[in-house]
Amino acid sequence: MNKNFQATLAAAALLTLGGCAQNAAPVDTAPDVATIHAATNAWVEAYNAGDADKIAALYADDAIMMPPDAPAAADHAAMKAYLLADMAASKAAGVSFALDTDASGVSGDLAWHSGTFHVAGANGASVATGKYAEVWHKADGKWLMIRDVWNNDAPAAAAAAPPAAKK
Repeated sequence: MNKNFQATLAAAALLTLGGCAQNAAPVDTAPDVATIHAATNAWVEAYNAGDADKIAALYADDAIMMPPDAPAAADHAAMKAYLLADMAASKAAGVSFALDTDASGVSGDLAWHSGTFHVAGANGASVATGKYAEVWHKADGKWLMIRDVWNNDAPAAAAAAPPAAKK
């Protein structure tokens, strides 16, 4: 092989390998994590206040909300319909939501946030507990939820007994 060709090939290989090096400074994700945590807290505050519009604004147009014991809601209208009914039931029962623990991570324009919650009765005592997981996407400088699922820790209700046979 020609010496110039070998030198060019070696230089190209070194440049290629140099581009693969992971010597970049770590990205500070703390501001993004804080933004996502604040948005989740805003979700809970809006729920307890009965503000479905404020909650729906936290979701991307193509988001999917997956609440417990209900069909998935795949657009803002379906989300708001679910939320309005659920918030009314919570208000009638005198209960509210509160977050307990959480963890999160950010990688580029995607993030996840998960944790636990409890439902407090009118006297402040916990009447139910559960967990949640959210997936967030950052577009045009704004974080919006693209997937949201939560469920309760309580076991499923027992099946109803069959009716007694008639004689």
